[in-house]
Amino acid sequence: MPSSFKSLDLFGSGPHRFNLGPEGQALQSELFLPTPNSGSLYRGLVELEVIVTGRLIAASESALWTLRDAITAQLLDPPAPGTLIDLHGRTWTDMSFIRFTPADRTDRARTTSLAYEARFLRFRQYPQ
Repeated sequence: MPSSFKSLDLFGSGPHRFNLGPEGQALQSELFLPTPNSGSLYRGLVELEVIVTGRLIAASESALWTLRDAITAQLLDPPAPGTLIDLHGRTWTDMSFIRFTPADRTDRARTTSLAYEARFLRFRQYPQ
């Protein structure tokens, strides 16, 4: 099963893996409040973050740019949530694509490739 975001195979040109960001409680130190105190205030659960790291691989420089542009075209303002699916069929719904970080260089050999990191976040929904 190929990985996808909004049913688009953005990362399938090369090896990639999915990792989860930190999970747990969001805390705020009381030390920096108007009336400082020791201890922490509970603010709720941190937002779910999924990090995809991998390498885009293409036959040419222009083909690599096509792959890169397909990914960055999904960075929308405002973010539009979609479903993120990993190689093993694990699904995360309501994920927003928030950041694409390419490596500092393009590797050129028999193929052209670029390492990257892509971050997805499930924003907390607050009652209105």
